[in-house]
Amino acid sequence: MSATETGADAQLPPEAARPGLTPLQRLRAILGGSAGNLVEWYDWFAYSAFAIYFAKIFFPEGDQTAQYMKTAVVFAVGFGARPLGAWLMGMYADKAGRKAALTLSVAMMCVGSLIIALTPGHAQIGEAAAYILVIARLLQGLSVGGEYGASATYMSEMAGKARRGFWSSFQYVTLIMGQLMAALVLVVLQQTMDKADLAAWGWRIPFFIGAGLAVVVFWMRRSMEESASFEAAKAEGLPRGRTMLLFLKFPKETLAIMGLTAAGSLGFYAYTTYMLKFLENTAGFSKEAAGAINLATLVVFMLIQPLFGWLSDRLGRKRMLVIAFGGGALASVPVFSLIAASGGNPFAAFGLILAALTVQSAYTSISAVVKAELFPAHVRALGVALPYAIGNAAFGGTAEMVALWFKQQGMESGFYWYVAAVMVVALGISALLRDTQKTSLIKED
Repeated sequence: MSATETGADAQLPPEAARPGLTPLQRLRAILGGSAGNLVEWYDWFAYSAFAIYFAKIFFPEGDQTAQYMKTAVVFAVGFGARPLGAWLMGMYADKAGRKAALTLSVAMMCVGSLIIALTPGHAQIGEAAAYILVIARLLQGLSVGGEYGASATYMSEMAGKARRGFWSSFQYVTLIMGQLMAALVLVVLQQTMDKADLAAWGWRIPFFIGAGLAVVVFWMRRSMEESASFEAAKAEGLPRGRTMLLFLKFPKETLAIMGLTAAGSLGFYAYTTYMLKFLENTAGFSKEAAGAINLATLVVFMLIQPLFGWLSDRLGRKRMLVIAFGGGALASVPVFSLIAASGGNPFAAFGLILAALTVQSAYTSISAVVKAELFPAHVRALGVALPYAIGNAAFGGTAEMVALWFKQQGMESGFYWYVAAVMVVALGISALLRDTQKTSLIKED
């Protein structure tokens, strides 16, 4: 493979060269890239957090598990749109720039949130309510599918070689912070609103909040600085964002990202979004207690991401991946089993979930940078976004649906073993993957 194809040895053209960023400039770029990421993921997770209230609004038929199952199917449908969004936005980010893609994605999320906030329930418009909900989630799926690749690429390119693991970990900090905000809004509304009002109309509030925040970030992103890596690739005139180029020139990297994402996303959604329902529907916690436990674990999970990112700068990316997926394979069955048998003890549930998420942090903290370091700049956004979205949709988006299916079949523990099996596959991929810290194709510092 030639230097022109990979971009690995290309020299920066004079018109694309820039002086190194100061720490303050780098921090400003990271914050600018991550602010929209926070809002995107807040809006995305608000659906899962408040599904326990609006499930019967859109799907009144059946018992509670059946209603949850239907909202989980819609959740999975949104994930199904993410590969398409990743493909379209990845090509757009490689051709028009990271900034343009990030601005468009947050605008799409704003529209999707407003649709959910304003859509009448089944009692008012019948089955049309469910169809509109699906349309809104498809739009949000397109948005988030593009957001992840563009923001992961932008933040990794702006992070700098010496501390790339540390700085790029904030991509997942803001992802978790978005979920944390959704969980916090849930707890606040549970504590301040009458239960009947919250179930009737209060669940719409978080979607109005998300739409408003998206408008603010839209204007913030319009003034963001473009990355030097994109400018260099643009000046070189390399073929950018071509799908066949990605699969023909980088098949191993593409498949590796799919496998790592499959396990990482499955573990993440199993221990965060699905855990809300698992605590209530299996472990016997109240909605309020489940929300509080989820909130507490997310706070710690978010705070430790930079620590694990920093460790990857010293220990290497490959070693962290082996720790994440080896530990995840060993932990999943005992963690779920012990929570189910905890007898409603909130401290036991908190400790078990946090232990699983701590192991996950060895992957989540570096998920963006590992992917970005595998590709040259002219296909990087597409290379990060598309295989990630495919793996995420197939395993992360279906996590709740698969878990609830196992429960409906009376063999809930099958889901625990399913998680462990996918982790084992990712462990094998990690063992074969090169250490991207040493072989990174991000050449601009």
